[in-house]
Amino acid sequence: MDPVQATKSRRGGQPTERIILGIDPGTTVMGFGVVLVQGTSITLLEADAIRFPAEDDHTLKLRAIFRHVVHIIEKHHPDELAIEAQFFGKNVQSMLKLGRAQGVAIAAALHRDLSVVEYAPKRVKQSITGNGNATKEQVAAMLLSILGIKVLPKSTDATDALAVAVCHYFSLGSVARPTRQSTSRGTSDWGSFIRNNPARVKK
Repeated sequence: MDPVQATKSRRGGQPTERIILGIDPGTTVMGFGVVLVQGTSITLLEADAIRFPAEDDHTLKLRAIFRHVVHIIEKHHPDELAIEAQFFGKNVQSMLKLGRAQGVAIAAALHRDLSVVEYAPKRVKQSITGNGNATKEQVAAMLLSILGIKVLPKSTDATDALAVAVCHYFSLGSVARPTRQSTSRGTSDWGSFIRNNPARVKK
């Protein structure tokens, strides 16, 4: 369904239908993923990564982030923004820049009256795979299964953003999350996916 039609349908009294924008913030690369939720089903609308010129001043990058987020919102008319929360690292400058990028993306969403929810990286991995320490390859493989698609964007930033959107989808409570087995091998869903799709899993 076209995003605009979906928006009209929601305004017509179908509260189970919504569009979620997921963002993986960054001043070098910003990943985004947009999904349409209809009842208990989820459909990928778009996922990509936006790269910012390395030579640009930091403030110019922040302006670009704001404009790109607004553009994505105007294109897909999402109801909510799900954004990856800032992680804590040893590089204070990198953390500061990431925090600013996140703040600008949130400001753009609030500027367009979207509700905003933050998810910690471990929470996202846990939601998608059942394992908070899952690798990016495991998360990507599970996204293929959850969304029922064959190909994901090559950029891990886009995949990470899509994972945040799907994490929010699971948090809505209308569908079951993957559950982790008691063994150290990970989730039953992940194990099943490996057996059924060995060619899609990087070794």
